[in-house]
Amino acid sequence: MSGALLTDVSPPAAEQPTEAEWAAAVSAITRLPADGRVLLICHVNPDGDALGSMLGFGLGLRQLGVRHLQATFPGRPEVPEPLQAMPGLDLLVPATAADPDPDLVICFDVAGVSRLGDLADRLDRAGAALVLDHHASNTRFGGIHLVDPDAAATSVVVEKLLVRLGVPLDAEIAECLYIALATDTGSFRFDMTTPAVHEMAARLLATGISPGEISRRIFDTRPFGAVRLYGDVLGRTQLEPSAAGGVGLVWTYATLADLARHGQRPYTLEPLIDSVRCTAEADVSCVLKQVTEAEWAVSMRSKGATDVSAVAVALGGGGHRLAAGFTGRGSAPEIVDAIRAELARAGRPGAAGAGMPSADLQDRE
Repeated sequence: MSGALLTDVSPPAAEQPTEAEWAAAVSAITRLPADGRVLLICHVNPDGDALGSMLGFGLGLRQLGVRHLQATFPGRPEVPEPLQAMPGLDLLVPATAADPDPDLVICFDVAGVSRLGDLADRLDRAGAALVLDHHASNTRFGGIHLVDPDAAATSVVVEKLLVRLGVPLDAEIAECLYIALATDTGSFRFDMTTPAVHEMAARLLATGISPGEISRRIFDTRPFGAVRLYGDVLGRTQLEPSAAGGVGLVWTYATLADLARHGQRPYTLEPLIDSVRCTAEADVSCVLKQVTEAEWAVSMRSKGATDVSAVAVALGGGGHRLAAGFTGRGSAPEIVDAIRAELARAGRPGAAGAGMPSADLQDRE
């Protein structure tokens, strides 16, 4: 496979997968030899959709008789605590133990190769590479693309492929896909929650999984230290009503010192954006989460008046119109200044991206 697959480029106009692409994906899986080795990869710092889509599909491949199967993600091999009871976790291996030369690589919820970290080289070394995603900012890396920007979650694409492969839903697959669907739709509260999303949820629930138990585990259980941590971070929230062309910006930040003070891991900060985005006076919400001294993971949300994916792309990231993110290097004030500048120029045709000290692709949103 060509080394050009490892280059992030601007995505083409958003469109759903073609019948030829679906057929190619099915063929890549069904034509594997009996001893074929399959490596499943999702993005660094996996969220519910990334991990749920990957493990749900992995369990489906097991049903098809795939014996040599691994699932992994780059970076620290740590599953967020709310996801640690998810079925299929036995498929996971650390990135350092991932098959170096698989016959087939399948990527989940990954918009660009930057999010594959040290695992990106598997794209060149594998016999074939399949990408399942729903980000409009997907760069169409890899060989076979099942990218549906209209899908509410990558798990929607996964379920459609499982149907085409003739894999019936069981409770374990359904739980993985339900977690993926529920997390990316904000418990079915976001605008991408269409009738088709509820129909998919109904199919998953029909397998006998418990939505109440899953929701309590995923959304409603946090250690006391995380509650105290949220209090500190929310206490420094700033509201700028005149920002973003007058529709308002609300933002805050969390430092490594905050995490250490309350004995929390970084993943406990992921739901924090939901507590910030409810601010009535702002369309755009933003949370900066410190990764190293001068590196921050930035989550952005919009209530509808602002395309935050355009802002994130300008700053080196990606995502969706109402939910996006990027990783910035510099100080928190520098990064917020860059966000303000991009919000101010949002909607101006041909406007160039405002500069910042450094930015890397970050499209987990």
